[in-house]
Amino acid sequence: MKRFHVHVAVADLSQSIQFYSTFFNTPPSVEKEDYAKWMLDDPRINFAISTRGREPGLDHLGIQVENSDDLKEISVRLKAAQQPILEQDQTTCCYAKADKTWVHDPQGIAWESFYTTGVATTYGEDANFETQTNSACCAPMPEVIPVSIGKKRDSCS
Repeated sequence: MKRFHVHVAVADLSQSIQFYSTFFNTPPSVEKEDYAKWMLDDPRINFAISTRGREPGLDHLGIQVENSDDLKEISVRLKAAQQPILEQDQTTCCYAKADKTWVHDPQGIAWESFYTTGVATTYGEDANFETQTNSACCAPMPEVIPVSIGKKRDSCS
């Protein structure tokens, strides 16, 4: 089963944790000094917030999958859609290790498909990889995604 993912950049983490904990009627499942995440089953969503974006608001959307086969299936569909994609193996981002596929939709919204393989002690930025300058996460800028569809690059380790 897949889980919808939303990442929102916030101005005040404490205030936002209080709001979303009340709204979801549960505390975050992960809480760090710059990040919080709710893994909800009703609705089935991975909802994350952080203070890492330069401007508050929607950072990116995504689909979290439960195994590597589901991630491969999504990658194949994205390749068939003729959108340049970026595949990453064992990247570290948002205090987690994951395999990911990134794409930007025609409006420029970053979409992350990912299979989480473990936890990480750091948020996971990589100075050698150019990410969106206003991104709260490790989302690549649209022009950074390789022109050759399906090319792999490392990020956020």
